[in-house]
Amino acid sequence: MAKTKTKFVCQNCGYITAKWMGRCPECGTWDSLAEELETPASGPQQSFLMPKEAPKPKTLDKVMLTEVERLKTGINEFDRVLGGGLVPGSLVLLGGDPGIGKSTMLLDAGIRFSAGGIKVLYVSGEESVKQIKLRASRLGVTSDNLSLMAETDIQAILEQVRAVKPDILIVDSIQTMNHTDITSSPGSITQVRECTNAIMHTAKDLEIPALVVGHVNKDGAIAGPKVLEHIVDAVLYFEGDRHNSYRILRAVKNRYGSTNEIGVFDMTETGLQEIENPSIALLSGRPQYTAGTCVTCVMEGSRPILAEIQGLASTTGFGNPRRMSTGFDYNRMSLLLAVLEKRAGYYFSNLDAYINVVGGLRLDEPAVDLAVAMALVSSLKDVPISENCFVLGEIGLAGELRSVSHINARISEAIHLGFQKCIVPYHNLKQITVNSQKIQIIGVQHVREAFEAATDT
Repeated sequence: MAKTKTKFVCQNCGYITAKWMGRCPECGTWDSLAEELETPASGPQQSFLMPKEAPKPKTLDKVMLTEVERLKTGINEFDRVLGGGLVPGSLVLLGGDPGIGKSTMLLDAGIRFSAGGIKVLYVSGEESVKQIKLRASRLGVTSDNLSLMAETDIQAILEQVRAVKPDILIVDSIQTMNHTDITSSPGSITQVRECTNAIMHTAKDLEIPALVVGHVNKDGAIAGPKVLEHIVDAVLYFEGDRHNSYRILRAVKNRYGSTNEIGVFDMTETGLQEIENPSIALLSGRPQYTAGTCVTCVMEGSRPILAEIQGLASTTGFGNPRRMSTGFDYNRMSLLLAVLEKRAGYYFSNLDAYINVVGGLRLDEPAVDLAVAMALVSSLKDVPISENCFVLGEIGLAGELRSVSHINARISEAIHLGFQKCIVPYHNLKQITVNSQKIQIIGVQHVREAFEAATDT
């Protein structure tokens, strides 16, 4: 009988050691080493020096490239993020907070696939078959091409995959899957890695796309080893606030499409509804002639989206002024406040300052600097930004405005939504090719000059 050995595996990076340590020497994470049992495989092992069949290399000119037909999910926003649909043999990882709508989206996608005659196998390790049926009934749909399976044994699942031969495999979730050859508990770093590898090899062999749900940890990253994101072909994050109906599907890795592409959905009682024009949805209900609000345009992948930024400056009731930012980097906000005070003469040192990005968006693009500054200054002076005006620009430490990318796409989106004035960095003017008769374009060089132009003062 093989002797059982004990090993310690880092739950963050996968580092293996024979003894416990308080800090992982590989990634530096404290208290991340977990004990696991390792049973050596019995029987003769094949030498790595004698592979079963050595692959033969090919020159690049002899590799034949065929047209790959993508499978459309029927959800346009989902297909946009994927790069046009699912590629046969690909493995897609979908992560997000609990209750955000991951399972609902994949079930909806599976039902739409099956409605088009595509065989789908939906495997759940968290719900029973009857519970999945109840969720499908809430969505108001049914299908005879969608097979359901409640199982956590990955080997039994893959046996059924090879027997049923579905066109698409959906696994919810990878943290519940268990490989019987591994003694560690489900959800451990070894189990997650090996189960994902097994699904990947099966998907490649059978040339079927696989969609896998992954839970996230308290830091917002997908739980399990970082190598998990390297194994899969695409990593999608489902973002949103439970108290907000809008959901954002974001691609952070995609071997078959562009990254940082997003899809916008609305969570309703009957499931997720895609939003074809997010700009209209995000700007709905925007207050008019109110100080402290400003509109800008961000690029999410290849899509320009107009977003509303709200700022508030008020008298502090504490010894130290309070700063709070939602949807915008806090450190960047502090830097902009320092620039406004030092370079533009707008004093916030004795005031509380708040920033909020409407709709649950998270903006990390430098082009939104000017909109954040204008929202804060507008609230400080109690002077509203001109109606139907939006601003673009990166603010430097000297208070100067730096040019932004994709200026024509941003202005075109604003024209489409009826905006009549645009404040841009002066150095962007020579790059603008859109019809300037439909919108007034003003180039500015300094943040104070921008506020005067945006408020008609």
